[in-house]
Amino acid sequence: MAELLAGLDAPPRLAAHLRAVHDVAVQLVDWLEHHRPDLGADREAVLFGAATHDIGKTVHVAELTGPGSRHEEAGRDLLLAHGFGPDLARFAGTHASWTAPDTTLEDLLVSTADKVWKNKRVPELEDLLLARLTEASGRERWEEYLVLDDLLGRIGDGADRRLAFQAAFPVSA
Repeated sequence: MAELLAGLDAPPRLAAHLRAVHDVAVQLVDWLEHHRPDLGADREAVLFGAATHDIGKTVHVAELTGPGSRHEEAGRDLLLAHGFGPDLARFAGTHASWTAPDTTLEDLLVSTADKVWKNKRVPELEDLLLARLTEASGRERWEEYLVLDDLLGRIGDGADRRLAFQAAFPVSA
């Protein structure tokens, strides 16, 4: 990814953001592999998705510091144009649309990493992830909630450090 980002003249702040979200995704997948290994989440897909979810911001740079969703389709198209398959390129387009009917566990994990890296908690997103965990475990929803909430709280505790890391990089190249 570093080579691709360099070839696209990605803003340093974008590269830092993608690294921060990737690092959080590693924590989520590590936890999931320990807590619910039977779910069979595709670790490599989640990590790829986290590392590339905002790559379309190399095209729509203003969305790096402001609102906008044009980077989502642009990112998917960019990854496809660079030879990545639709199964991986999709994360650039799905990381903000977790309520779509065909949303996968991997999509939910990338979306969660993209929120919790800065300690943003999105109840609707967490409920969807919680439903997958509860269904797989057969445990009571509140039991799964306590475990997931603890994990996301611990990850969120590192948000200040990650935000400072990202802010240390300039928005433009």
